[in-house]
This record gives sequence, C-alpha cells and structure tokens, in this order.
Amino acid sequence: MTWTETELEALRAAYAAGVLRVSYDGKSVEYGSEADLLRRIRVIEAEMSRGRPGGLPKAGYASFRRGG
Repeated sequence: MTWTETELEALRAAYAAGVLRVSYDGKSVEYGSEADLLRRIRVIEAEMSRGRPGGLPKAGYASFRRGG
C-alpha cells in the first residue's frame, strides 16, 4: 500500500487533538480508539522508513578518499 505524507500528518494531528475521525485527500476514516489510531501511525511510519513505494526518502552519507 502506498502511504502519503498528507495522510500521516492528518493522523498525527488527529491523535494530538484527541479526535478519532481523520479526513485527508477527500477521504474520512473513524478509528475505534486512540490505540487504533496510534497503531496506524506507527505502521505507516515503519513502512515509510523502510523506503517502500510512496515512502519518505532515505538519507545517505557521502564518503571520499584523497588520492595519494
């Protein structure tokens, strides 16, 4: 499944506000409990951090070596 940053931000905002109904991109979802909502947030964060399609970009470190 492809997650969007818009969906994740809407879920986080709802959790912070203590509400269970989340609307984003013309969709609306009502969660049964705060635990359900938080679980959904964690699943999306985990999937995005693994670099799945639609996920957050991964950062890398550049390295170099001097010739000599």
